[in-house]
Amino acid sequence: MEGVLQGQVAVVTGASRGIGAAIAERFAAQGAKVVVTARTVEDNGNYLPGTINETVDNIVAAGGQALAVQADLAVAADRAKVVREAQAHFGGVDILVNNAAITYFIPVETFPEKRFRLMMDVQVWAPFELSQLVIPGMRERGGGRILNISSHAALHPDKQLPGRGGTVYGMCKAALERLTTGLAQELYADNIGVNVISPGLVATPGVMHHKLINDSNRDTVTPIEHMAEACLRLCYGDAQQLTGRIDYADDVMREFELSAPS
Repeated sequence: MEGVLQGQVAVVTGASRGIGAAIAERFAAQGAKVVVTARTVEDNGNYLPGTINETVDNIVAAGGQALAVQADLAVAADRAKVVREAQAHFGGVDILVNNAAITYFIPVETFPEKRFRLMMDVQVWAPFELSQLVIPGMRERGGGRILNISSHAALHPDKQLPGRGGTVYGMCKAALERLTTGLAQELYADNIGVNVISPGLVATPGVMHHKLINDSNRDTVTPIEHMAEACLRLCYGDAQQLTGRIDYADDVMREFELSAPS
């Protein structure tokens, strides 16, 4: 397939469903060879629908190229496996999209240490280490892109509004945003663009599971296609001109006058 990512290799984590699957499919439609990774390989009655095999099947059916790599990003060996498989099958990594997340909404007072560490491992340490693993190859290839998926939860909350136990989730996303801008600075001379983008409120399986959409915010839901299109736009062009950004999908759509493909 031909497109703005023709000949490039993209790794998309958390791509069995939702935003990750939409990004993987959109990148493939623009010519990228996509490594689709997540924990879920087969539908065995999981409480959330979607598998990496289904994402790959959708890409291949549309004429694209993709590889499914099962990985638990809380496990060091699996993080290394993702990059190793990308290199073995497609020759390297040009684009890394850190989308995978695991989230618990529990007040700080009762938040279990095990779940705290798991969230930090998947949403902060995994993007950090995956970046470490792909940077040398990107540098050798003359450049690359790292795109981290954040959330409005990174913003400081209104202290007068009732909380939903989202403090740890917000911590993870705030850390991810600071990693992004720092890494953009470190890699500027290497032509490696590093950006972070938040989707707004998207009706993904995870969002629906946590009941985050209600009558008060239903009118603000962002189409998942807009998120995928905004992510695509941050992964091509002049990397030194498009780096170090903390963006929101709707803002990117307006700034670049984008429209999602029909």
